[in-house]
Amino acid sequence: MWNQKPSFRFEIDNYSEKPSIQIQSKTFVAGGCEWYLNAFPKGGYLADHDHFSLFLQVANRTMLPTGWKRKVSFYFTLLNQSDKELCRSKIVRCQVLDVKGPSWGFEKLCPLSKLQENGVLEKDRLIIEVYINMIEAVDGESGEVPEKHETVDMNGFKVLASQVTLVRKIFAEHPDIALGFKSKNQVLKSAYMNVLIGLINTIRKPSHNHSETELTKAESELSELEEVGFKLDWLKSKLEGVILERKKADVYGNKVIQLEERVKNLEQIENKMKRKIDECFLERKKAKDDGSRVKTLEERVNNLEVVDSSFRMDSLTLKSKSGGVSLEKKKVDDADGSRVQQLEENLKNLEEIVSDLKVKLDEGKEKSSSDGFLLVGDDEVA
Repeated sequence: MWNQKPSFRFEIDNYSEKPSIQIQSKTFVAGGCEWYLNAFPKGGYLADHDHFSLFLQVANRTMLPTGWKRKVSFYFTLLNQSDKELCRSKIVRCQVLDVKGPSWGFEKLCPLSKLQENGVLEKDRLIIEVYINMIEAVDGESGEVPEKHETVDMNGFKVLASQVTLVRKIFAEHPDIALGFKSKNQVLKSAYMNVLIGLINTIRKPSHNHSETELTKAESELSELEEVGFKLDWLKSKLEGVILERKKADVYGNKVIQLEERVKNLEQIENKMKRKIDECFLERKKAKDDGSRVKTLEERVNNLEVVDSSFRMDSLTLKSKSGGVSLEKKKVDDADGSRVQQLEENLKNLEEIVSDLKVKLDEGKEKSSSDGFLLVGDDEVA
């Protein structure tokens, strides 16, 4: 009888972009055994590259004892993003998988042209579901267990001596845990007990050590154990708590990453501001230097204006005296007249020098104003 819930669900994103090589799913547990799916988006070796190929394979085969085999029935379904069924395989009945043939499936499960039709694969996502019905599982031809793996019977389950303490504690705290498990196959019973022990050990780990894949696998294993009859409400609540803690840790980790990025951005902004401030100080120093030169020019002009004023006063005095002694001036020789003319020429030259310095001063002030500084006095320059 087939379970209405798939044994495993495999989602392939960006299907159209996948290469022609095979895509392997993660390992999952079904019927107490480990499996994985092998898909070929562009067709397998014998599919002429025009059909989607898909196979069920036994996982971790090198870890199984000599003579292992699995007898199963299974089938596949292909769905799109909306869970609309696109293809369903035939049911493979009572197929034996062993070391000589560890996989079985379909080279030509679905025409690629159907999957490539416009709008068929919503968001370019293909979903694979596999339904597995375990009929028989055998580990070793003789069924004998080597001495180093000596087993002990615990409530009908064969467990390793190293597992006895944990299994005894499980049955002591949860005596009804396996009352709904009806299988008499000792290999299956041991396999399911190993899955349960592995699940408990996973949940015992610190929450920050759990990967998302590990927790997803734990959920799948818990569901599988409940389906075959184990009563695990107590373990389910613990697993949910671990998943919640992991989500909180992810949220906290994302916040830390965001804060680190913000700090990094602020440090970059701070460095830019420091460079701007340094540039401003350099500009201001340059402006101060220009202001000092302008101040020097002003002082020189002021001094020259004083000299100019003195010369003007001398000139006026000379002119007044020359008016008062006009009669005497006629009597002086040409040398005295030449001296007055020379003084007037010197005065004219000084006036021209003062005029040139005032022009340079105005040019200096205009340059300082264009650089963003109005230099009036020492206080304003500073």
